[in-house]
Amino acid sequence: MHADNPSARGVFITGTDTGVGKTLVAAALARHLKSAGVDVGVMKPAETGVADPLVPGQDAELLRWASGCEDPAEQIAPCRFRLPLAPSSAARRENARIDFTSLADTAAQLAEKHDFLIIEGAGGLMVPLAGGLLMADLAKSIGFPLLVVCRPGLGTINHTLLTTFAARAMDIPLAGFLINNMPGAPGDAEAEAPHTLASLASADLLGVLGQVDGTPREQIGALAEQIAALPTRRLLLHNLGLSPSLSQSASDSGAELHEY
Repeated sequence: MHADNPSARGVFITGTDTGVGKTLVAAALARHLKSAGVDVGVMKPAETGVADPLVPGQDAELLRWASGCEDPAEQIAPCRFRLPLAPSSAARRENARIDFTSLADTAAQLAEKHDFLIIEGAGGLMVPLAGGLLMADLAKSIGFPLLVVCRPGLGTINHTLLTTFAARAMDIPLAGFLINNMPGAPGDAEAEAPHTLASLASADLLGVLGQVDGTPREQIGALAEQIAALPTRRLLLHNLGLSPSLSQSASDSGAELHEY
């Protein structure tokens, strides 16, 4: 995408595993950027476990709500499947086909319409997507920097390092990683995770987000407030290709985008 449109700005968000809060963090980032005056687009290329595949699933709907964008559902959530399986498996079981090229083209179209595009993958980088291609292949094809969401508990060092090392091996640009769902009273493994990962991951630690309660929308609002208050916020924005001086409040003049 960058080769065709070097001015396109966006991020591809992946997780180290299922259940790390990737959707909530992606939606919270969208909500934060929107409050700062950025015209944010969102995309969930493939979502499984959707109760009614005729309409966007919960993940895509949360992204749409948080960003306030009004793009067609076919662009925000192109591939929707009922079975809670990897996208390639769900598509095969439901006699459907995932068009890899079409997904990349849709991302390019959305990037043209917005200041910044947030794309949330399904599961982790190595999740099978279509025809022997992985979610990582889609991320590489789109060309946006990768933001990895990980958990703080035992096992996260292995999962996070595997994810960042795989991204580098595939020449996927890395924006960095966010640790999500840190308990208020962390145990030994959780307390050690930020320092250990920051020293080993060969990627920037862009923040540590604490546990939040409530409905998904309430959790997104609380996480957006945490992102706004991160001491690493300037680094986060810089690594996403946005101006580190981006306003933290709503702006009528729009967002200042910056070339890096």
